[in-house]
Amino acid sequence: MPASPPPADSRPRILVVGSGWHFLSGISYYTCRLSNALRDRYQVGAILMRRLLPARLYPGRERVGHRLADLQYASGVRVFDGIDWWGVPSLIRAVRFLRDFRPDVLVLQWWTGAVLHSYLVLVLAARRRGIRVIVEFHEVQDTGEARHRWAARYVRGFIRPLLSRTDGVVVHSRYDRAALDEAYGLGDVPSEVALHGPFDHHRTTRRPASAAAPVSGDGMCRLLFFGTIRPYKGLEDLISAFADLGPQYHLTVVGETWEGWTGPGELIATSPVRDRIAFVNRYVPDAEVNEYFAGADVVVLPYRRSSASGPLHIAMSHGLPVVVTAVGGLVEAAEHYSGTVFVPAGEPGELREGIVRAAGLSGRRHADPSSWGRTVDAYTRLLTRLGVVPAQPATGVSATSSNHTEPLLSPDFR
Repeated sequence: MPASPPPADSRPRILVVGSGWHFLSGISYYTCRLSNALRDRYQVGAILMRRLLPARLYPGRERVGHRLADLQYASGVRVFDGIDWWGVPSLIRAVRFLRDFRPDVLVLQWWTGAVLHSYLVLVLAARRRGIRVIVEFHEVQDTGEARHRWAARYVRGFIRPLLSRTDGVVVHSRYDRAALDEAYGLGDVPSEVALHGPFDHHRTTRRPASAAAPVSGDGMCRLLFFGTIRPYKGLEDLISAFADLGPQYHLTVVGETWEGWTGPGELIATSPVRDRIAFVNRYVPDAEVNEYFAGADVVVLPYRRSSASGPLHIAMSHGLPVVVTAVGGLVEAAEHYSGTVFVPAGEPGELREGIVRAAGLSGRRHADPSSWGRTVDAYTRLLTRLGVVPAQPATGVSATSSNHTEPLLSPDFR
């Protein structure tokens, strides 16, 4: 008697669209982690935005196309890589991929206006087939783009046809939801707050949350600033505050300069405590990320504004104390983390005092409260409101329910 064919997979289909690996950024990592997390309850595909814009216009142009990330999409996640900014033939092939995958829902990651024209084509193709559309906002508009009048006008003009065809919105915080509504007046469009999941894929070894964090054996407190160097990151405030800290503190700055923001680098070069500052002025590969966080006692993120922060989530996944400014969505992201010290933005004196307080929290590993399971739960709530109900996992237990999903390492929200 012939064996019965395996039962058809009845789970709804979700197609996630976001940043690929060619123009690596934190959204590249987020798109991958979200897709992998969703696969426990849904059939998942991904369309990657490959070449976002002419490479000469990209702040990290020297590293475009270099494989710096170790993270991979899970087996079972179908990936189309990817769409190029000029469209033909990649966008035509992406529409064909969408048609063949037959998703119930199209999920667009929004972080830059460079993808807007491609997103409009995908949305029109999806709506013609009765596919629901969700937009996940990482910020209303990139701060660098917002500084250019033509870019700001382009986004505000052409995002409205996209939003008018959107069935639901996902944001990372209540702060973001209010900012989005103020900017675009979404009215009664269903929305859901999905707190950012953990960025624990940089950890090469697993330690229980109760295990002690590494502490410098020489009495030195090692501070780390990590991430792209941009005007809103407030690095100059940290350089100023650090100059007033005692000789038992050492600072490492790891980040790639964007938007021509060379002021922090110049302040480091002329700092009276230059001998206690290490400056790694580049975008480091995954192999080095863990080393810098593993060697830190305290992570300092003095942002002037921010919706979300990949470095914050890397720090929390390492269980490190973190000094972070109480701005934007960062409060909701870190308010339940025992290693958080909040300080006001743009106040070097307050930042210095916060660093001293955070140094007293080092020496033990703080438990990361973030969870990809919680992110998937938020998506499930929104999809249920839209009439898309997920099938239960075969095991009855979601693999994303743990705070730390197992990263998929193999053979880019900094």
